[in-house]
Amino acid sequence: MTKPRVTILGLGVMGAGMAGRLLSEKFSLTVYNRGPEKAAAFAAAGAFVAPSPRQAAARSEVVLSMVSDDDASRAVWLGENGALAGALPGAVLIESSTLTVRWIKELSLAASERGLDLLDAPVTGSKPHSASGQLLFLVGGSAQALAKAREVFAVLGREAIHLGPTGSGSLLKLVNNFLCGVQAASLAEGLSLVQRSGLDPEKALAVLINGAPGSPLIKTISERAAAGNFTPNFLLRLMAKDLGYAAEEGIQHGVRLETAASALAVFRHAMAAGYGEMDFSAVIESLRPPREG
Repeated sequence: MTKPRVTILGLGVMGAGMAGRLLSEKFSLTVYNRGPEKAAAFAAAGAFVAPSPRQAAARSEVVLSMVSDDDASRAVWLGENGALAGALPGAVLIESSTLTVRWIKELSLAASERGLDLLDAPVTGSKPHSASGQLLFLVGGSAQALAKAREVFAVLGREAIHLGPTGSGSLLKLVNNFLCGVQAASLAEGLSLVQRSGLDPEKALAVLINGAPGSPLIKTISERAAAGNFTPNFLLRLMAKDLGYAAEEGIQHGVRLETAASALAVFRHAMAAGYGEMDFSAVIESLRPPREG
């Protein structure tokens, strides 16, 4: 069978990895990015670069968005030049950004009014997982739409878990990132206490990462911080955004995510200190005491 034609909307860290993966697997690919400079490399590799989301969507059976937030998602899907206006009959629309459940349901309704299926399918994983096809998709929406998109999910990820109706994937992704953000913020504060109190940071960190607190995330971000490598796999400002979205979602369900609010304060401090465009592991650096000399 012929592979479905795919459109990627958004060529940030994750979208670029997805696009590269699809090209490596010989999919016919169309890309759109608000800033055209990021699309040049994909054009050279054989992708068609569309001038608008509408024209991008009109070329493919599967249209996938990977953008930063609700506002960016709204901009690529809606309006005269939005992807919904250009989507082909029978196309499957996939929103893989980390967004509010409220917006996902609004977008799904707009898609259904055009006779189109939308899957909310945010991912766990970061830059290397995106490039290697090892993402985990958390999927909300109809089983029929998921079946139509399986071939694309199989190339981009190690698994696509169907969690239930529209919004299910987005909700679990917010819970996932809320837990990750809290871990990162607590590590940053814990290491700041270690450093300011005079404990040996290297010995203390060895105890922490090899003991009960040493989750895979804690190990990864502590290694990046120790190496001073904050090249973005996941932007710090986006973790702050996700913590805010998770706290808002909690309120919708009568749950106050107090630790999310505390972690968000730590990340906002890091953003104010200029770390927003770095990897979120830089939250550790943002609380490091000033170096002498």
